Amino acid sequence: MTPRLPIVILISGRGSNMQAILDQVAHGTLPVDIRAVISNRPEASGLETARVAGIDTAVVDHREYASRDAYDRALRAAIDRYAPDLVVLAGFMRILTPDFVRHFQGRLLNIHPSLLPALRGLHTHRRALEAGLAEHGASVHFVTEELDGGPVIAQIPVPVQAGDTEADLALRVLQQEHRLYPAVIDWFASGRLRYRDGAAWLDGRPLLEPQRLDTVTAEV
Repeated sequence: MTPRLPIVILISGRGSNMQAILDQVAHGTLPVDIRAVISNRPEASGLETARVAGIDTAVVDHREYASRDAYDRALRAAIDRYAPDLVVLAGFMRILTPDFVRHFQGRLLNIHPSLLPALRGLHTHRRALEAGLAEHGASVHFVTEELDGGPVIAQIPVPVQAGDTEADLALRVLQQEHRLYPAVIDWFASGRLRYRDGAAWLDGRPLLEPQRLDTVTAEV
C-alpha cells in the first residue's frame, strides 16, 4: 500500500478546493493525509467543514500581528508542528514573504484562476472578459518569491462563452479547479512531480511547458 503524503491546507474562506481534495481522499483516490487546515481568518467557513471531517484546524489571524514578517513566522511555526511534506494553498488570500516561501520551497503549491503567465493577481475573470479573451482557465504552480510567477505545472482551459458574466465564468473555472488541483497533488504524492533547479519536473524530466488537462476527464 502506498504511504499517504502528509499535507497541510491553507484557506481564507469556504475552501471549495479544499472540499474537492477532501472528497477524493474520502473516496480513496488521493493518497494524502491531511494533517491540518489552517486559516488566517477565524470566520472562514471552511474550518467547520474540516472539523466535521475530523481534521485538525488552526487559526493564525493576520490581524493580530504588526507586520507580514511576524505573521509569516507564526504561520510557519503553526504549519511545521504538523510536519507536512506538502503545503497546499487553497484560496489563501495572503501574499507570502520571501523567508516563508524559501522555508517551504519545493513543497508549496498554489492554484490560480487564469492560464498563467496571463492575468496574474486578482480579479482574473473580470479582466479576462474585459480583454475579450476566447479562453480562460486555471493553473497550478509551485510558489516562489515572485507573485503567481513560480513554475507552472498544469493548466486546464475554459472557453469564454458569448454572454458570460463574471459570475458565470468564475463558476465554470472553479468547477475545473476542483479537477485540476487534486490531479496535481496526486502527482506529487506519487513521486511523479518534484521541484528541482528552479523548475517543475514531472516523471524525471523538466516541464518545458505546463501540462494541459482535458476539461472533461482532467487527464493529461
